[in-house]
Amino acid sequence: MSMERPVGIVLVSHSGPVARAVAELAQGLAGGGVTAAVAAAGGTPDGGLGTSSELIVAAAAQVDRGAGVAILVDLGSAVLTVKALLAEGDELPDGARLVDAPFVEGAVAAMVTASAGGTLDAVEAAAAEAYQYRKA
Repeated sequence: MSMERPVGIVLVSHSGPVARAVAELAQGLAGGGVTAAVAAAGGTPDGGLGTSSELIVAAAAQVDRGAGVAILVDLGSAVLTVKALLAEGDELPDGARLVDAPFVEGAVAAMVTASAGGTLDAVEAAAAEAYQYRKA
């Protein structure tokens, strides 16, 4: 995949500030050049804690460049909300995929891989590999 059509990344958290901060961190750590599109879909439309189908759908549309959209989630209802949207099949872009990965480390790995021109499969694999990162 070329950078003309990079994989997009959506970060779904129960908190808007958390989703935005992780997006900013992933962009910053992805390097100094052109980065893939990333969008935060955190909290509810009124700024509260929770998950919102509306915000997820809008974020996916914002980052979709035709190469797929990797969706990373923090926990619980975020997972269920994305699974429901994928099951409905008509609100998310073609090629949208829920990625099973740790939220922060997976987001950084996904962003680096997508920014390097990786395919959706490569982005998913890099994000999932973050489960293997050891801290001690």
